[in-house]
Amino acid sequence: MNPIYERLQTSVFERMSSLALRHGAVNLGQGFPDFGWPDEILDLAARALTEGSNQYPPSRGVPALRQAIAEHYNRHFGEAIDPDHVCVTSGATEALAACILAAVTPGDEVIIFTPAYDSYAPMIRRAGGSVREIALRPPDWRIDRDTVEAAVGPKTRAILFNNPQNPTGRLFDREELQIIADVAIRHDLIVISDEVWEHILLDGQEFTPIATLPGMADRTLKIGSAGKIFSLTGWKVGWIAAAPSLAGIAARAHQFLTFSSAPNLQAAVAFGMAEGGEWIAPMQQRFARARDRLIKGLNAAGFATLDPASTYFLCVDLRESGISMDDEAFAAAAVERAGIAVVPLSAFAEDDPPTHLVRLCFAKRDETLDAGIEAMARALELFAA
Repeated sequence: MNPIYERLQTSVFERMSSLALRHGAVNLGQGFPDFGWPDEILDLAARALTEGSNQYPPSRGVPALRQAIAEHYNRHFGEAIDPDHVCVTSGATEALAACILAAVTPGDEVIIFTPAYDSYAPMIRRAGGSVREIALRPPDWRIDRDTVEAAVGPKTRAILFNNPQNPTGRLFDREELQIIADVAIRHDLIVISDEVWEHILLDGQEFTPIATLPGMADRTLKIGSAGKIFSLTGWKVGWIAAAPSLAGIAARAHQFLTFSSAPNLQAAVAFGMAEGGEWIAPMQQRFARARDRLIKGLNAAGFATLDPASTYFLCVDLRESGISMDDEAFAAAAVERAGIAVVPLSAFAEDDPPTHLVRLCFAKRDETLDAGIEAMARALELFAA
């Protein structure tokens, strides 16, 4: 069998969720919300299932959804996108796979910033490329110009970039985006920009798509996700937005990955995207309240937290909280003995990963967060030095 997958472990998210189920633990590990979706979108998906087509839609997506995505980005971010720029995929992970397969050829090198979503490295290797990690350091997780420049070599083909960043909750600023843009332009690189968290912003933050920077529109493949925007992660509807010359090639990779996505879900997402976005601010406020509730409870229990500006994740610093165990040992012991599932941050890097941080998801109802706080407090009593 393919050695890339023979050596690959089960995803840390699946592993921790399985352990949570086995031990009856509170699951603050895997990143799925239990609130936040607009009921109108669910209703439309149900009607489209019984009243609309259930056969193959166009591979690049139903026209109404491609149009809605283009108009959404024009309206919210001033991106000059039309339907020819869009390819609908079965979730953002498939979009990432299509972009990597389209952009990377054997022998190419791709720069990623760690901690990073754990699909990046295996997919780059599956395309025949190699990975060059740039490790960002807590608590600021800032991108440094000299480090990025030094990472570029003669075989560098692309930069794979996640903003806002999972798992850190970091929203990179305009200066950091410009560093990536300058390096990409100077060295003629493709940027695969994973922007699925673009609307999960807290405290009035504003998001800037990297493709809107001068010189970047024709070299950026943008990844988006309805699952993140609408808190419907199980729908697995994502997309690629890029200049037609790039989007068309990525669409050819997509056609032999999943070909198309469920037409009723596409119709419902098109409805949600076209509604104008009045659901965005209430969603952001709900997530911010949930974050603040979790931070307050964890801090009161004695944990040191790294407070996020975006996404629905936050990190706990075990070392600063008085726990000497590494993140993997803590996660394994906490789920079994304290009844709380978290995700170790070392799973998000291969070279020199941080081993003193764990990630918690706060996109949960109050009662789930409160139960999680109680379980984390038990863990601190059990494992603090």
